[in-house]
Amino acid sequence: MASLFVSTPSSSSLALHSCHNSPLRRCYNPISPKFGVNQSTRRRSPLRFSAEDDRVRESADEASSSPVAIAEEQKEDHANNNAPPSPDKSEEEEDEKKSKQQEMDWKTDEEFKRFMGNPSIEAAIKLEKTRTDRKLKELNRESNSENPIIGIFNSLARDTLTREKERLEKAQETFKALDLNKLKSCFGFDTFFATDVRRFGDGGIFIGNLRKPIDEVTPKLEAKLSEAAGRDVVVWFMEEKSNEITKQVCMVQPKAEIDLQFESTRLSTPWGYITAISLCVTTFGTIALMSGFFLKPDATFDDYIANVVPLFGGFLSILGVSEIATRVTAARHGVKLSPSFLVPSNWTGCLGVMNNYESLLPNKKSLFDIPVARTASAYLTSLLLAAAAFISDGSFNGGDNALYIRPQFFNNNPLLSFIQFVIGPYADDLGNVLPNAVEGVGVPVDPLAFAGLLGMVVTSLNLLPCG
Repeated sequence: MASLFVSTPSSSSLALHSCHNSPLRRCYNPISPKFGVNQSTRRRSPLRFSAEDDRVRESADEASSSPVAIAEEQKEDHANNNAPPSPDKSEEEEDEKKSKQQEMDWKTDEEFKRFMGNPSIEAAIKLEKTRTDRKLKELNRESNSENPIIGIFNSLARDTLTREKERLEKAQETFKALDLNKLKSCFGFDTFFATDVRRFGDGGIFIGNLRKPIDEVTPKLEAKLSEAAGRDVVVWFMEEKSNEITKQVCMVQPKAEIDLQFESTRLSTPWGYITAISLCVTTFGTIALMSGFFLKPDATFDDYIANVVPLFGGFLSILGVSEIATRVTAARHGVKLSPSFLVPSNWTGCLGVMNNYESLLPNKKSLFDIPVARTASAYLTSLLLAAAAFISDGSFNGGDNALYIRPQFFNNNPLLSFIQFVIGPYADDLGNVLPNAVEGVGVPVDPLAFAGLLGMVVTSLNLLPCG
């Protein structure tokens, strides 16, 4: 049974006054009996100064105190409290929040934008320094935590970030972008006339035209630019021809930055030398095994020495001459090379040598001369060894200490066809064994000559990328 009360402003104020003045401090409300915990504490509505306000307040109170509404709220609260949280869903939400926050950080981070537009070391250091300062501020805000364990971890993280910030400040003093306005004043009519300049990394690109040969301009400009910049710089030129118009640019970069970039790929380290020595020993072993493949079935140790040593010595001669020629050419151009890494092979014994450039190439001529020095010296040495062996024997039969090349060596190896043509085929088109060949053993050939022929094969393989 429900009761309806209509109250006027005077009666409501009277009821309020009587409740406050009551010694028991209790007011009985017949409209909204208590149904649960949610109704244990009720807000006091502010005083209304009109009958319309009282009607609005009463309608709101009736709606909020309705048993149906209270029951529905209790059901929803009970369902929400009993429903177990989904860990997958919470993790996905956290990941999504983190990715959105990271994306927002990137969009609003001016240092990051500047770094992406100008990928220099100075910009990267500034970016890391800004992020370090931001993390330090966050840790300082969290330093008031009452948990001592969290405080210890925060102090350790703060010390680490402080040391990192000091290192970044020292690095920032070392790697500073060059002042392009100062550098532009170093160019002139007698060296390189610069018409435009663009920032590139910590240095710049100066567009213009050469007034003298590069060999004369480069040392003069390097001295002027280093003096203006207050530190060593590296200068190199590039040309591009299009529609009968030659465009020339001068690249200027701090030497410290160039050296740092080469430092990340440097192989002149203890591990690099250990790897080079290991590959060298392995290659010598594959050469020895490959040489023993051509011995007679009943060969003795003396036969092995007599046949393998010339072949082994021929390979070492080719590798040694090519290495010396490469090092001398690189030193003449002022280029540093890494240790030489031999490539072992169970087919030809060795497939060549690899080196890494550990300094900046001064020009395109050095880029051409250094590889050509190795290739040309190896090819000429191989040719001279083969010719000397054939001439000393007086024939192509290999003399007294001949190696017998088995026909299986040429199977599926079309690149060795010219060796087979030189030493003679094992059999003719009808399958008859030729006079120079020994049935069941192979075709005889001088070991030193065979080393020269294999050297030409390996050199030809190294020239395949050139077409």
